[in-house]
This record gives sequence, C-alpha cells and structure tokens, in this order.
Amino acid sequence: MQSTVDGFSYGLVTPLVAYLMACLGGALGLRCTTRAMLVTRSWRPGWLALGSAAIGSGIWTMHFVAMMGFSIEHTPIRYDGPMTFASLAVAIVMVGVGIFIVGYRGARGTALFTGGTVTGLGIASMHYLGMAGMHLDGRLTYNTFTVGVSVAIAMAAATAALWAAGQVRGFLWSVGAALVMGLAVTGMHYTGMAALDVHLSGTSEPSLDGSSAELLAPMLIGPLAFLLVAGVVVLFDPLMVMGKPAAAPAERKPGIPAHTGAPRAIRHPAHHPARLRRPLAHRRPRTPQNH
Repeated sequence: MQSTVDGFSYGLVTPLVAYLMACLGGALGLRCTTRAMLVTRSWRPGWLALGSAAIGSGIWTMHFVAMMGFSIEHTPIRYDGPMTFASLAVAIVMVGVGIFIVGYRGARGTALFTGGTVTGLGIASMHYLGMAGMHLDGRLTYNTFTVGVSVAIAMAAATAALWAAGQVRGFLWSVGAALVMGLAVTGMHYTGMAALDVHLSGTSEPSLDGSSAELLAPMLIGPLAFLLVAGVVVLFDPLMVMGKPAAAPAERKPGIPAHTGAPRAIRHPAHHPARLRRPLAHRRPRTPQNH
C-alpha cells in the first residue's frame, strides 16, 4: 500500500537548519577555493582539498538534518551506517574533482562547465545514495522527470558557485555566492524528495529504534566538528577576509630583483679613484712588434 510521507515533522526548523548547514559548507568551501587561486602551486592542493571537504560535509550535513524531519506513516525508518557514510565520501570526492578542475584550469569555458557538472553530479549522487541507505518496510520509487529537475538544479548551482569562487573578490562576494548555493542545494534536496513515492509491503510493528533525529544525530557529530575546525582555519587566515593575493615572487615584474630595501647607488667609473685615467704624458708607448 502507498503511505503518507511527511518531510516537515518539525515544521520549518529542519529546513532552516539544513539551509544554514549548506550555506556554512558552501561559504567555507568557496572561500578556500578562492584562496587557492591566490597562492603558489605548492599550497594550492591543500586549500582545494579543504574546500572540497567543507562543501561535501556541508551538503551531506544539510541532507541528513533535513531527513530528521522526514517520517513515513505506519513504518519505522532505519539508516544503514556504511551506506550513509559512503554518500559522504562520494560527495567529498566528486566535489573535489570539480573544484580541482576549476582551481587549476580557471573558472571559465570548458573547465567551468566540466567542474560544475561533476560537482553537481556529486551533490545529486550524495542525495540519492543517502536515500538508498534508508531502510523501511517497503520500497521507494521516484518520478523520473522530477529527479531530472533536481539533478539540473544541482548542476546549475554548482556551476554558478564555482564561477563566483573564480572571480577572486572580497569575502562578502563569497558569502553571497554561498547563500545562493545553499538555497539551490536545499531546493535540490526537497525537489528530489518531492519525486519520492513510498509503497509499503505491510503494516509494521511499532519501532523501538527511536525517531529519525535520534538515529541521525550521532552521525552528524563528526562532519559538524570538521566544519567547525575548517571555519577556525578560514577565520584565522590573514588573507582570507581581504581576498587579496600575497606578494608572490611570480607577481614581480621581470628584471626587478627579489631583494627588498633601497637599491644600491651606481657609481660612474669617473668617480672611482682607482679607475681614474692616467694623463697621456705618463702613458708608456707601445713597443712595435716585429712581424
């Protein structure tokens, strides 16, 4: 039989908290991506990896915070631990591939399209893989068209966010991009949930496992702690807020020496006592050579 699905068991609390988690991960990740474009290549992989993990953790946390408010009538919901954390790994890896493409190739043209596509597919894959880790007394089916719309939203949001990160502007620019990305990712989640139909196989016994919030809360501790640590790293970076590159050696003009301080005074040879020319009268005549 078909059951009633409720995605707002706690009202607007879970959607708002989920949106804030998506914005937090997006702000940290996009700022790290912007920061990576302002440093030398030796530091770039570290910033890009931190940005990938921040965005992946943010959208994963957003998904399962939203799922705390998800309930199905007449059946308990359980979550498979390995599958749930596999969705986190998929999100971080696929988002990382897209971010590294943009970080090294630039946020324009083919690189931006490829990076945004891969990142968007990573967001969608995380969502539906996380849904596959949900167990209940029945089966889940999806409306194909609505699923396609949710994937398109994820790809468009990821492309727009990576483009904004590639502009290398101030902190407020990245915050605005993160707000838009959080809105799009959260909208993608609820669009995907709107495509869901649940067909129960029978009437289940009352569950003793607890509510979705009680089951999911312990799983969220690790990603939330990571986002907190990433936020501390971002806030204490001296160039993160200003968004201005440091004076790297590659940025100096050709021919300008790397040392600092006042340039040395260049003396004319005529002013040096050791290089004064002798008078013509004291010059020794050259001895002719016999050929």
